[in-house]
Amino acid sequence: MVQSLNRLQESPSQTAGPYVHIGTTPNFIGINSVYPEDLGLRPCPAEAKGERIIVTGQIFDGSGSVLRDALIEIWQADADGLYPGRGEHRGAADPNFPGWFRQPVDGSTGVYRFETIKPGQVPYPDGRKMAPHITFWIVARGINVGLHTRMYFGDEPAANEADPLLGRVELKVRVPTLIAERREDNGVPCYKFDIHLQGDKETIFLDI
Repeated sequence: MVQSLNRLQESPSQTAGPYVHIGTTPNFIGINSVYPEDLGLRPCPAEAKGERIIVTGQIFDGSGSVLRDALIEIWQADADGLYPGRGEHRGAADPNFPGWFRQPVDGSTGVYRFETIKPGQVPYPDGRKMAPHITFWIVARGINVGLHTRMYFGDEPAANEADPLLGRVELKVRVPTLIAERREDNGVPCYKFDIHLQGDKETIFLDI
């Protein structure tokens, strides 16, 4: 006799938003009794070594509309190409540079803006140097799993050309979706990096 199996039904999937802000940036949305301050929102310390830069942009959905409830984290090396934390075995990273920032986009314009330093080059697993880059993690309403991508610098053409990861992109016409355009903001280098979730301009996302 075949025994019946009482299997549990799969629970419905949940997107990362809109409740992600409650757990990550409660003070930003007016819940001030959870944490004294929202983690990751502090500006880059003045004592951090390296060239000061601004990274800004917007996130667009498949219809071209700007997302106004997204949250972004950036991860990067310090000016010498070293990461803070116990996993860094190549040397001591800058103790004044956290290497990580978190920020909700502006609720009315969808613009994000990070003030940080330009990172140094870090090695690929095979030892080759990667071009300076910043890793982005994006969550928002409708995104089931946080999306990872990278921002490379438009004023580093030689390093970008030799970058091992960029070299693995088969459709070279899509490489520019990872390159930020340099501008100036009151004398400070400002890199504009828009992220497109879908469509003709879809940003390359990484499985990491």
